[in-house]
Amino acid sequence: MALTSLPDIEVSRSVPTSLTLSVAPGVRMASPSVGPTAALALAGAALCLLMLAPLGCRLEWWQYGFGLYRLMPASALLATGAVMLSVATLARGWSRLRRRSRAGLLVALGIGAALVYVPAQYALRRSILPRIHDIATDPDNPPKFSAVLAARSNQHASSLDERRPEVAQLQKAAYPDVVPLYSTLSRQKAFDEALKLAKSMPGWSIVAVDGKAGHIEASEQSRWFRFIDDIVIRVVGAEVGSRIDMRSTSRQGTSDYGVNAARIRAYMGELSARIGRSAATPPSAGS
Repeated sequence: MALTSLPDIEVSRSVPTSLTLSVAPGVRMASPSVGPTAALALAGAALCLLMLAPLGCRLEWWQYGFGLYRLMPASALLATGAVMLSVATLARGWSRLRRRSRAGLLVALGIGAALVYVPAQYALRRSILPRIHDIATDPDNPPKFSAVLAARSNQHASSLDERRPEVAQLQKAAYPDVVPLYSTLSRQKAFDEALKLAKSMPGWSIVAVDGKAGHIEASEQSRWFRFIDDIVIRVVGAEVGSRIDMRSTSRQGTSDYGVNAARIRAYMGELSARIGRSAATPPSAGS
């Protein structure tokens, strides 16, 4: 009986050895497999927060400030974590990663980088540009709104009558190229061209038109947070031809991230190409 039991004892001793050799590599390979999953999870969470920020505003779950200044930075933080984890895992474990894991890390890296860029560019603009949201080609005597005042009041928008004196100086320093457009066309012809272009501008909704007063009002809604900006265009006669002024202002917030100035540049640039621009400044007295 003793002789027949010896092989059983030897086999039982060999089992732990074989198990140790087979399990150890599995433990060492567990770390690279966790990296792709964690990176994708972080990128997915960041994407969800970025999408939830404007969605909650539209559904009136929270004010726009919570989505813009809380959820978007949180999204950027998670996206940064996804980028760092993806880069670290790819750098340290490339040779041990399977093709599927590499692909997952690259996807997480791409999503994370894109999601970091969106809040980062807003933060950069906010740090560089002045915190104003009312831009006009004539900052000292901007065109007046009338038709959109009721809608602005319903949304508790900032008052257009409380334009701070320093706003004009801040605008001139930040946007020196936002100036009136002078044309040799008559006031009526210039107005007709201005109205035709306003009706063709993507996203613009014409609110009011007064040909006799040379007055056009419109609104545009942003795609992301559905912010509404109001636009007014004023066309008057000049010494030679006509002068066109434009004003664009936001209903919410204190900083527009340069959106209103960009809108004025786009419209006035297109209008200048259509009707011709005789001067960027008023004609001199001797001309």
